[in-house]
Amino acid sequence: MAEDAWMETCLVSIAAQAGTDIPFQALTETVDIDLGEKDIEGVPLVNGGRVTKWTPEGDTSITLEAYPLEAGNDDISAATAGTGFFDLLHVEDTSQPAVITNSRTRNKYRIAIMWTDDTAVTNAASAVATTASTAMRVTAANGYITSVKPSFTDGILKFTIVFKVAAFTKAAAGQILMESCDATASLTALQSYTTTVKW
Repeated sequence: MAEDAWMETCLVSIAAQAGTDIPFQALTETVDIDLGEKDIEGVPLVNGGRVTKWTPEGDTSITLEAYPLEAGNDDISAATAGTGFFDLLHVEDTSQPAVITNSRTRNKYRIAIMWTDDTAVTNAASAVATTASTAMRVTAANGYITSVKPSFTDGILKFTIVFKVAAFTKAAAGQILMESCDATASLTALQSYTTTVKW
């Protein structure tokens, strides 16, 4: 069970549609989840009153800072560990040496971030089945990797990766999932990500 707060470690996985959930925590230093705001605005009336105007929920962005040693992954559809990010922004090359050219291709991804005290779990998409353990997971589906920026400013090659997703589908179905379990229940695994299944 977590002490007073989730600290030090988390699990990060990224899945392409019809691909496996690839763990990226071994490369990742920081995770920032900027959930879209459901803002309001007070519209002043001539009598001095206000009408509350709703603003539609904004896009969500997830930013990772990571230290990959390779340009891409061995196979986005079946890799067992993340090794790079350029292929998530453009197109993959499953051979070595990896040669990735920028392109106009845009692929949909699902990203899952999970905090858990179950040390047997190694993938953010996995179940936390032991009822003695606790977990919290945030998942965003049908989004896009919009930015992969390398920097060598501090003498170490660090990448900043941005994933963005709209709050809802065209049919108004939510695309952000927040889950948790205490020590009395289990957290189910995410289903394989496809064109029809988000989680």
